[in-house]
Amino acid sequence: MTTFTRRSMMATMGAALATPALMKRANAAEVTLRLHHFLPGVAPMQTKFFEPWAAELKEASNGAIDVQMFPSMQLGGKPPQLADQTRQGICDIAWTLPVYTPDRFPVAETMALPFMVTNAEKTSVAMQTLMDEFGEGEYSGMKTLAFHTHDGGKLHTRNAPVTSTADLKGLKLRAPNQATGEMLTKLGAEVVFFPVTEMVVGLSNGVIDGCCLPYEVVPAFKLQELTSFTSAPAAGARGLYCNTFALIMNQRAYDGMSDDVKKVIDDHSGMALSQRIGKQFDEFEAFGKSVVEKQGNTIAEIPAETIAEWQELAMPIHDAWVQKLNDRGLDGAAILARANELLDA
Repeated sequence: MTTFTRRSMMATMGAALATPALMKRANAAEVTLRLHHFLPGVAPMQTKFFEPWAAELKEASNGAIDVQMFPSMQLGGKPPQLADQTRQGICDIAWTLPVYTPDRFPVAETMALPFMVTNAEKTSVAMQTLMDEFGEGEYSGMKTLAFHTHDGGKLHTRNAPVTSTADLKGLKLRAPNQATGEMLTKLGAEVVFFPVTEMVVGLSNGVIDGCCLPYEVVPAFKLQELTSFTSAPAAGARGLYCNTFALIMNQRAYDGMSDDVKKVIDDHSGMALSQRIGKQFDEFEAFGKSVVEKQGNTIAEIPAETIAEWQELAMPIHDAWVQKLNDRGLDGAAILARANELLDA
């Protein structure tokens, strides 16, 4: 056998041995990541974001990353437990709201104060920047993938629109978080807190007169049928509120990946992902508004001067939040000032 023949045979055998490994990498997952969240599997957040994002991770990793979806808390527990489930490894990735565990992630909650929102895309970028600069230490034992917000909340009411402070007096409203509830109370409303599922019942039987939520949630809970009026801040004014969201990953799951697979995760997280989710929520918002309009409901404008008065009334809430951040060893004034700077840019 000639040297050339032996080399040819060895090369052929090497290729034959390498092929199964390549095929395995291309067709079988190296890592399976369980993504846990609280919305139904048919929710736009899963069908229009999580599923495409998972497909992109799989494609970019040549099949090495397989993301399995567990909507509606299918892995057990309640939504406020999602962060701990991620840290403990019950799930590998979770999508959750910092306000579910009040005061635990104070930097991440900052954008959930009243009047800390423009639209979802810009506010999501602001939040991601704020967390990159001040808040990464809040999520010990977790790798943060993205932070974002929804668009500004509106007042959806059963019997009359809200265009002045007087219109809020005695109105029974479901509040979306503690800070917004405190502001609405200062404005004269009677505030209640309960899950959105109970909100639907409350609106149906007249226990509450309305709620404060973005248009984005209207279709899911058929708010266009349960309310007849929507009141939104005048164009150019800050939104009434937004809630903040965190997409987080178990640190051990990430650390156990090969470097090339880690790079895929890194390339599909961070600022670009935050902006993308925010833009997606703006699209959800536009669709929700179209549902309200199609129903024939009245959309009223809260004048800019009224919003300015409400912002002034909310200042003590912001001041108290600065003190809360200070008590945690953070520079509360700097954090709030930076958030406002980003929103006004």
